[in-house]
Amino acid sequence: MKNVTLLFLIKPESKKICLAMKKRGFGEGKFNGVGGKIEHGETVTAATVREAHEEIGVVVQEKDLQEAAEINFSFENKPDWDIHCNVYTTHTWIGEPIESDEMAPQWFSFEAIPYERMWIDDEYWLPLVLEGKALTASFHFNEDGTQVMRHTIVQK
Repeated sequence: MKNVTLLFLIKPESKKICLAMKKRGFGEGKFNGVGGKIEHGETVTAATVREAHEEIGVVVQEKDLQEAAEINFSFENKPDWDIHCNVYTTHTWIGEPIESDEMAPQWFSFEAIPYERMWIDDEYWLPLVLEGKALTASFHFNEDGTQVMRHTIVQK
């Protein structure tokens, strides 16, 4: 199981979230937060900060990360796709999100989040995170990740 991070930049005063279109690799063509693999010897929060800078050019400090969720994702007959994801939000960063080779960021109002262009599980848990709730969850998908076969969500 791969350990990864995921970060959502949020403007609470205007109820907007920064989502980024994945341009290559796993999840290509889907909107998501920014994040990725945790490097050897790196903490989860350090990886989150590094990935935000690499993927959309913003500077985030570890102290400004709010723990939002811990989610396990598994895929039918594809154990090499299994992921343990630590999800964070932040209201504080330096710089404006910019496009990179990997991600194209865009701001969305909470009411206009493009769930139809995201991972199918996001509509189950992201609204709870946007309400400020912390949670743990697990999602088991079919082989290609287009259908949630079963899931659990527990608010902390």
